[in-house]
Amino acid sequence: MADPRGFLKVTERELPPKRPVAVRILDFKEVQQSQRDGAILQRQAGRCMDCGIAFCHQGCPLGNLIPEFNDLTWRGEKRLAADRLHSTNNFPEFTGRLCPAPCESACVLSINQPAVTIKSVEQAIADDIAENGWLEPHPPVRLTGQTVAVVGSGPAGLAAAQQLTRAGHTVAVYERDDRIGGLLRYGIPDFKLDKSRIDARIEQMTAEGTRFRTGVEIGRDMSWRQLRERFDAVVVATGALKPRDLPIPGRDLDGVYTAMEYLVQQNRASSGDQVDEQISARGKHVVVLGGGDTGADCIGTAHRQGAASVTNLAIGVQPPRERPASQPWPTHPNLFEVQTSHEEGGERKYLASTVEFLADDEGRLRALLVAETEVVDGVRRPKAGTEHEIPAELCLLALGFTGTDAETLPEQLSVALERGAVARDDAYATEEPGVFVAGDAGRGASLIVWAIAEGRSAAAAVDTYLQGATVLPAPVTAHERPLRLPA
Repeated sequence: MADPRGFLKVTERELPPKRPVAVRILDFKEVQQSQRDGAILQRQAGRCMDCGIAFCHQGCPLGNLIPEFNDLTWRGEKRLAADRLHSTNNFPEFTGRLCPAPCESACVLSINQPAVTIKSVEQAIADDIAENGWLEPHPPVRLTGQTVAVVGSGPAGLAAAQQLTRAGHTVAVYERDDRIGGLLRYGIPDFKLDKSRIDARIEQMTAEGTRFRTGVEIGRDMSWRQLRERFDAVVVATGALKPRDLPIPGRDLDGVYTAMEYLVQQNRASSGDQVDEQISARGKHVVVLGGGDTGADCIGTAHRQGAASVTNLAIGVQPPRERPASQPWPTHPNLFEVQTSHEEGGERKYLASTVEFLADDEGRLRALLVAETEVVDGVRRPKAGTEHEIPAELCLLALGFTGTDAETLPEQLSVALERGAVARDDAYATEEPGVFVAGDAGRGASLIVWAIAEGRSAAAAVDTYLQGATVLPAPVTAHERPLRLPA
């Protein structure tokens, strides 16, 4: 184990440095910096208690061997720590930066102390992998002669493709956008994830034998039925990017957009693409509706574009700052979170219901009519008599997602949609033989760590379908959910 008395000697969390706010809002480079101080990293890894029952395993959908890589990090065995992390996680450079760390919520030490900085240790290991050239390809030792199509190149699709390629199948990944990466590429801002990290993985996967086909939308450029007939199996990993709208008066005004319309344009601009009529916050009063991660991404992007002001509205109550009794350890609690974008400025308001988008004389957005939220018979609604205006020339709807936008799938294959997601069984299989579903397309909008876990598990299910058995690991079943207790 790591330092047997580490958790007694070091009782505080020490996190990697971040670029100063005044500097980082001038560009779209990553906010988080690498943990260069080996002494701090060793101290924090040494706080891990190597518990007899490591509840961090329960918190992590991937089943990362957290006590083991903490111990190896504490001992300075960087390459072994990298190998141990890679044994369960295909893309630690993504999760180390983007995962909300449910493993830390389940850390036994967090019962009465701040949790071990598991996410920071993971990011440090991922940085070592990149900096030391440990991202070697691992091509299969033999080919099975069977083919698999993966539709969608987000974290679930990439994880499934890499696992299936390494199992010896010939895998082709189809992506409707012009670049590989899905939501990682077009959706996550560059200040949270530099896209060179995706490119490095694509290079590794290409060397292993995975084939990538961009600019191909299955269901339109090629039918799902044609795809199924060409391949021995198909994995649907199209994500869940259908946005939740807000159908109130003024929704069609110039100046009201969904979050993904806004974020994707900035991703393209950051990649050097020419973006005609880009949605810009420069010099504008910006209002972001929705208090989740996507809303925070919009806030950070608006700051970097030079917004005059940024206001974030959420219809619900402000979450507590400390774990409530209704969400005891080791569950992942819903807490008030200050992300890097919130550190950069702006105002956050809760119990705010948007009633109407108001127009100026030229038909453009000028303000939001907002009221306090009240709950009547369990339903949130605007409270009469509390209406007031908030100036806004740009409003971004970050209200979550309602499911996959692959509407052509049930039209062309014997596949059903349930509550916006593709119906499947516990083995990730649909009613159409040989067609499997992984990630948000099957579970609804969720975490990147869950997408990778499901991609790995779906790959094991596909390998079993094709070969009759598999040696690929399967971290989770399709219907498994994070452990939460009712409020």
